[in-house]
Amino acid sequence: MHAMPLPPRLKLVPPGVWVALSWSASTAFTFLARVRLPGEETANEFAAVQFYRWDGLLILTIACALALLGSMWLHRRPLRALALLLTAAAFLTTNLAAGAIQLAQFLAVDLALYFIAAGRPRRTGVTALSMALAVLLVWETVRLLRGWGIGTLEELTVALTAVVAWLLGDASHRTREYGERLRAQAATQAVTDERLRIAREMHDMVAHSIGIIALQAGAAARVAHTQPDAAREAMTAVETTGRETLSGLRRMLVALRHADQDGDRDRAAASVEADRLHPAEGLADLDRLAAATTAAGVQVDVHWKGARRQLPPDIDLSVFRIIQESITNVVRHAATTACRVTVDYLEEHVAVEVTDDGRGRGSTTDTGFGLVGMRERVALLHGEFTAGPRPEGGFRVTARLPVPATAATVAA
Repeated sequence: MHAMPLPPRLKLVPPGVWVALSWSASTAFTFLARVRLPGEETANEFAAVQFYRWDGLLILTIACALALLGSMWLHRRPLRALALLLTAAAFLTTNLAAGAIQLAQFLAVDLALYFIAAGRPRRTGVTALSMALAVLLVWETVRLLRGWGIGTLEELTVALTAVVAWLLGDASHRTREYGERLRAQAATQAVTDERLRIAREMHDMVAHSIGIIALQAGAAARVAHTQPDAAREAMTAVETTGRETLSGLRRMLVALRHADQDGDRDRAAASVEADRLHPAEGLADLDRLAAATTAAGVQVDVHWKGARRQLPPDIDLSVFRIIQESITNVVRHAATTACRVTVDYLEEHVAVEVTDDGRGRGSTTDTGFGLVGMRERVALLHGEFTAGPRPEGGFRVTARLPVPATAATVAA
């Protein structure tokens, strides 16, 4: 069975209040134990001679004042507060003519030990436990030296409760520290994952755009004197691609600054607004990507198979990025004028294949993070990824990603 959690309002009660309440309850119990209650022939405990006298009441008043003061100090000065509680327990016990400090008088001390061990450094908790056990030991030693009787079993019981209270508090302290470490590790991992995601996005976007710009600039340089109109069109495409890339980088950097400066609510609002103004890319943009690459000089033939349907955003974006990075590698490394993209909507998967008839050196020439990034994307989505030269020449990239069964089927 699981322990019932405390109601939220009870969690707001300061520890000192709980200690003061426990002292009041134990003191009331001490009086009830020395009064014949209904149904009893005699009281459970005999009252000492001074219990109801003025000197006994004065000792009781002093003990209660010390206990309440200790309860007030528990949050600011825990060891001094515990010293006052221990003094109050000893004072009240002298009023009982008992051979040992009673468990009822030590309940407030036990509760204070728990709170100190749970909320303070372990050294402070160990010091507090040592103080409590030392008081019990001194009490018994003084009575033995004066030839008075002692209650060894009672004192051992009280000492055991003090140790148990400290152990429970120490366990609570360790559990909270472990939870904080887990939260810190989770936050650090989240930051690392986000940085990797941003790095992949920036790499995919910039690498593709630079590849297109290089092709267009090369084409413009070759026809600058013979076909000035074609050269101007190529340079216009270079300008457009460059502006789009700079705009995307600017949006990403602004988002990063906002992430550092704003709270969770502001980040969420900015993210929603950014998604509205600049929706995430996906397979719906594949024809535009193919057209831009074809205009740059590398023919991209796109073939669709299966019933096209709406994919989850992360899968849709990942498939698009894999195709984009593969086409970028073709532009940069394959030394060919054409490539073929096939997107196959299977029943439980979506498969993509990008092939070319070039030199087939993508795996050795791409020394950056292109293939690594694609492989990481597919691994995060529990898919399959292969990339390598084709036996007949050229290069092939394939990816196969699982698609949840809830993805809705739409018309192709």
